[in-house]
This record gives sequence, C-alpha cells and structure tokens, in this order.
Amino acid sequence: MLLIKNAAIVNPAKAGGYPRTGKAEKRDILIGQGRILRIGDAGSWRDMEKTPKEEFDAKGCAAAPGLIDVHAHFRDPGYTWKEDIESGSRAAAKGGFTTVVLMANTKPPVDNKDTLAFVLEKGRRTGIHVMSCCAVTKGLKGKELTDMSELLQAGAAGFTDDGIPLLDEKLARAAMEEAARLHTVLSLHEEDPAYISENGIHAGKASVYYGIGGSRREAEIRMVERDLSLAEETGAIVNIQHVSTKETVELIRSAKRKGLPIHAEAAPHHFSLTEEAAIRFGSMAKMNPPLREEADRLAIIEGLRDGTIDLIATDHAPHSREEKARGLTEAPSGIVGLETALALGITSLVLPGYLTLAELIQKMTWNPARLYGLEGAYLEEGAPADLVLFDPEERFTVDGFVSKSDNSPFLGMELTGKVKATICGGSFVYRE
Repeated sequence: MLLIKNAAIVNPAKAGGYPRTGKAEKRDILIGQGRILRIGDAGSWRDMEKTPKEEFDAKGCAAAPGLIDVHAHFRDPGYTWKEDIESGSRAAAKGGFTTVVLMANTKPPVDNKDTLAFVLEKGRRTGIHVMSCCAVTKGLKGKELTDMSELLQAGAAGFTDDGIPLLDEKLARAAMEEAARLHTVLSLHEEDPAYISENGIHAGKASVYYGIGGSRREAEIRMVERDLSLAEETGAIVNIQHVSTKETVELIRSAKRKGLPIHAEAAPHHFSLTEEAAIRFGSMAKMNPPLREEADRLAIIEGLRDGTIDLIATDHAPHSREEKARGLTEAPSGIVGLETALALGITSLVLPGYLTLAELIQKMTWNPARLYGLEGAYLEEGAPADLVLFDPEERFTVDGFVSKSDNSPFLGMELTGKVKATICGGSFVYRE
C-alpha cells in the first residue's frame, strides 16, 4: 500500500484537465494492488481502514498519469551497444514514461512472432509497459507485407517500417487495406529519398552552411499527400510520424476536417529547435526528418494547440558517441529523447502559453492511449496506478542520461519541469 500526499492532480480525462473546480487541487492518492484506491482530501483514506506501508510527500509536485510514448527505439535485438530494452526502460522511467511503443527496425527486424516474443518478454521484466510495433514489410525491404493478422494475435501494438518510407504506392495501398480490415494502426515515416541529397539536415540555411544538398521539405510533403489520399480511399487508421513541415501540418488539418481517422506526432525537438541548432551542434542535432525553419516550428506548435497534431512522441533514437563523431554526413541521424520530453513540453509549450499543462499531458497520455486502445491514462479511483510525479516549476540543467547513449543537443541546457518519481503498477520504477 502506497500513499502519495499533497499532489496537484492533473487528469487529462476531465474537461479542463483538473477534477471538480477546473484548478489543480492538492490531494492524497492511495494505491494498492496496482490500482488507485482513493483520491481525496488529506486523511480521507482512513475510513477505508487501510494502513499505507510507504508514503511519498508530493508537495510542490503535480501528479499525472504515467506518460506514454508511441515512438521509441530501444535497439534490441541487434544494436545493444546503443541501447537495450533494460536501459531504454530505465531512461523511460526517469522521464516519467510508464508505457513505450517500440519501433521494428532492429536486427533482426520485428517482422515475425519469434522476434516480437523476444522483445515483449524482455519488456515484461523491466517494470514498465513495453509494447512493440511490427514491421509492415518483411525485412523492412518494402517488397512484401508481413502477416499482420498473425502478428496482431501475437501481441503487436501496430505496424510501421519507421526509418524507411513505403515508396511503392501499390504496396502502401495494400498495407492500408489490410490495416483497415484489422482495425489496427499504421504509422508512417514520410521521407521520399528523391528529394534528399544528404539526410538529417534541412535543405536551407543549414545545408548551405555545411555545403551539402540536405533534405528538402518536399520529401515529407509529397509522401504525406500521397498517403493521406490513400488513407481516405481505404479508411485506414494512419499515424503520420514526427511532423516537420508547415505544409504537412496543413495537409493533416485538412484531412481531419474531412473526418479521416488520421493521427499525427510532434517530436519535442521539432517544436523546440530549428535548423540553427544543426549549425550549432552538428551531428548531435542531426535527425530524420531534420530540424527545419522557425515558420515550421511555429506551425507545429499551432498544430498541437488546435488539435491537428494530437500526439507528442519522442522518437528516442540512441547512437554511440563514436557513431556521432564520424562527421556530419557519415554520422547516423537521431537523438535520445525520453529523459527530456516532459521538460521540453513544459519549457517550449506551457511556459510560453501555447498549451496548458493539462493539454500537454493529454497529448502525452490520454491521446496515445486512445490511439492504441490502452487502459488507463487517467487519474481516478479504480484506474491503473501508473503515475508520474513532477515539479512543473523546477529548473534544472541537463547534465547526463541514464540511457546508454547521450546523443542530444539538449545536454547542458536549462529546462523547466523535473520528474521526481515514476510509479508503474503501483511500484516506484524511478525516484529522484
């Protein structure tokens, strides 16, 4: 039995985000047998004749449902020097995440029941909820569809060839038709290599600075145009991953106005940084799709504000120091993101007034849970005891990571919003 005292409740399932008055109220939360037993005024749990074995004073902290990341790479199996399921889960817990959905681009890829079983079994031993998408195509080769029905029965969360776009339109249509038939989620990495000379760097000020061609914004725009058209034709539930351009935001906005079952992610780096960071930090700010212009960053923020973009997902992509030191064009793309995501949301979205804290939490809990049909993501009696406790006003300097990798442009930056503890299934999985 665990008692959380003096917590300001943030419940994204309620209108306004807070219970009763619409304001943050200090409450005690009694937890037992993996569930929230009571939320009430101080001492109100005593009438239940239960005695907590452990107490945590959350004074100054907000309590929210455990964060859910629908886009993370734990590199296991095959690339475990970058990250593995155990280290990635520790990073997730430190960042306030109690559920992660992993991508399929491992070695071997998660395109079969055995590899999926390996990932899910290791995940069960971590203390958090580790789910995994499976590949859309066998071997991530874009030639032949996997057996989606069989993989769903084996526990796949959804399907994606993340990191590799589905270039074959006929195959993309077939994938959507099958996803629609199975009522499952298809997440799409939207970058057409025909518009990319060197990936990871925007074709603009950054590419000019480095004297390379870079990645043109049309690489994303053209793929999104095609896939939104296919989604309308097939009725598939489609998630557009890591949106990076203002044009994509408007395309998604138009699709949603038609009532299409379209979802979209914004990564914290895309709403916090621009291509200026790629000039300043080099390969540490190299990612696919790349950081783009200020107008794109602001469009992504507006998309988050008006609901066009309904998910915040980290695209946690660890790489070793040696890999990132190869030089800009040779270094792999991607940054770690689980341990800074909540603070970046508070720093870049809440403090400037773009989103309320409740709206931020909704895009990191309630909306991802609804997309994947997950239980929880709300703070009410009877709900799963998956929580994050954080101080939304505490400033801190990012001085390291528990991830195996530290490839991040946010190292050394001061952010606001410090995770103090993460609880999953009623037990602490992280405690400062």
